[in-house]
Amino acid sequence: MIKLRLQRKGRKKRPFYHIVVADSRSPRDGRIIERLGRFDNVSERKELTYDEERIIHWLKIGAQPSDTVKSILKGEGILYKMHLMRWGKNDEEIEAALEEWRSAREAKKGDDDSSRRAKQQEILKAEEKEYKKQLEEKAAAAAKALEKEKEKKAQAEAEKTAEAAAVAEESADETKAETATEEVKSEEAPEAVAEEKEEVKAEVEEVKEEVEAKEEKAEAEVKEEPKAEEDKAEEKEEVKAEETEVKAKAEPEEKEEVKAEVEEEVKAEEPKAEEKEEPKKTEASTLSTEMNANEAIDHIKNTDVKDLQGFVTDDEERVTVQRAWEAKQAE
Repeated sequence: MIKLRLQRKGRKKRPFYHIVVADSRSPRDGRIIERLGRFDNVSERKELTYDEERIIHWLKIGAQPSDTVKSILKGEGILYKMHLMRWGKNDEEIEAALEEWRSAREAKKGDDDSSRRAKQQEILKAEEKEYKKQLEEKAAAAAKALEKEKEKKAQAEAEKTAEAAAVAEESADETKAETATEEVKSEEAPEAVAEEKEEVKAEVEEVKEEVEAKEEKAEAEVKEEPKAEEDKAEEKEEVKAEETEVKAKAEPEEKEEVKAEVEEEVKAEEPKAEEKEEPKKTEASTLSTEMNANEAIDHIKNTDVKDLQGFVTDDEERVTVQRAWEAKQAE
């Protein structure tokens, strides 16, 4: 079956569609027979382009539109035109009928738009009324809260004033009591003053006695200081004499220790000299079997015959080494 349907194009989240003729068995984005138009309902323009003659041709043949394509063709008046053509109307009658249909559709759209606008205005008015009510309620609640705060402040101030008055009364009573006690003390004052003077005099005498005792102790200490200094000088002279004696005894001992250290160093150097001489002997005592063939041949060529005595042993089986040794002996 041949169908008129939409084929999705575009990118992710931004599609547009082609109005195509295709076999119903082919997939959505598969092979098509013919492209008849373009439909874009995502952009602001809501673009719709189509080839009316080819659409009518395929509808006459028997192509079946899908639901979405059918709604598009119905909105554009193509299905109404096909209906008029089937009734046998000529072109003029068809155009007149289509104009009447289009004008009626536009009038209906205008009514729909006006009704929508009226509904939106009503909704806006209702929202404004509710918003005003909410504002009035908030203002009333704020006024009540302010009144309560003012009442609380007035009560607190009244309590503070009452407390201040009570404190003032208590302080006045205390001042009266103090004045009464001072008057009583003023009557008993002469005897108390005399007793206080005697106590002060006794304390002053005790302080004087303590100061005199401290001054006597300080004078005694000052007299004893010169003697202590003389004793310290004598001790220093004795220490110096002992140090000189110790140094005189230590000098010969240090000389003997130095000699012993020198002898030990000489003895330690002698084995080192012997160790240096030993590698020469070992070099002469090396054997050809301990070297590879090239090293042994080079050693035979570069050394004298006297130094090569015992170098090539009877165990030497390499012919090249034996020939080099024979050549060296022939020289």
